[in-house]
Amino acid sequence: MIGSFWLILLMGHAWVVALVTVIHTLVYREVISIAWVPSKVKRMPWFRTMTWYFLLSTNYYLYGQTVIQYFKQNGFVDSPLATHHSFVSFILYVLGFVFFVFNLQKDHYKFQFSQFAWTHMTLLLVVVQSQFIVKNIFEGLVWFLVPVSLVICNDITAYVAGFFFGKTPLIQLSPKKTWEGFLGGFVATVVFGFVFGGWIIREKYMICPVSNLRTSYWSNLDCEPNPVFRFVDVAVPQQVTSLVFTVTAGMVQFVKFKVAPFQLHAVIMALFASIIAPFGGFFASGAKRAFKIKDFGDYIPGHGGITDRMDCQFLMSFFAFLYYQSFIAARGLTVPEAMDLIVTGLNSSDQMELLRQLQSYISINQQPQGVGAVPAVPLGV
Repeated sequence: MIGSFWLILLMGHAWVVALVTVIHTLVYREVISIAWVPSKVKRMPWFRTMTWYFLLSTNYYLYGQTVIQYFKQNGFVDSPLATHHSFVSFILYVLGFVFFVFNLQKDHYKFQFSQFAWTHMTLLLVVVQSQFIVKNIFEGLVWFLVPVSLVICNDITAYVAGFFFGKTPLIQLSPKKTWEGFLGGFVATVVFGFVFGGWIIREKYMICPVSNLRTSYWSNLDCEPNPVFRFVDVAVPQQVTSLVFTVTAGMVQFVKFKVAPFQLHAVIMALFASIIAPFGGFFASGAKRAFKIKDFGDYIPGHGGITDRMDCQFLMSFFAFLYYQSFIAARGLTVPEAMDLIVTGLNSSDQMELLRQLQSYISINQQPQGVGAVPAVPLGV
């Protein structure tokens, strides 16, 4: 399974997105299936059809918005479906809404509305949050791989620490969870985040944002790295240097070491993965107890369903996306974004006027700024 996962990573961003889509579809099916049995008992017509229709219409909106956002320069934005994407998505949703209302049955109103709410809650917590995983992939595979790996590391190490040292119960929802396991997972995840973060960013394929969906590990993807991926020398305090020199009898002189800012960001993500993300699992445990089920499914023998393995990943990916956009993403208008604004926002005459003023601005600023030189002025002045 691990080998297959790494193979998909190497095959390219499109394959990873496809994997995320398959996973969130299976999770959606598992969560929605909790409501399928009572709907069958009550002989609700079209119930499954409506749940899948709302998934498809939601995916159309979310994936369409993401493709338009990241691939404007590829010409897709010029199509009518892209120009009116939000309106088309709204119409698709309204059709499902009308279909639901037409199928309301007397004596079953409360049940049908509860299922309608359950479907929308599942769309919000599963499908919408999984879209942030897709956005992380397009920003660079490292923003997908590191958060996912941190949650997996925390899950495994917390289990191991709890198995060997666990004595103090952590939370009533999960009786097997212990404070010892929680703390053990915390320490191991922070260390793993720092080390793994420093190793994975050495490969440009992992850190470069995607420019098209045909990229793979073998396509020689290249880019100007974000400053957080550049290693810098950090001086070691003189006291530490002297101590190491003394302890090793002069064999080791520890003066400086290299570290990338991303490693510190990875530690922050590790803190979230080990302290907050587990509450996604506790939330899922509460849902299972509410519906009196042991697991959400049986796709993974011995481990339950896909939801049982992904319950922390959605919350983690949402945090990783917001953290990246808030503290790391480069600000400013890119050339493709500027071109999109010009092409879609200006008519032909305005574009020609913009070109004339831009040429004038460039010619003025290229003149030597000496005696008698004309100072540069902003456009339109």
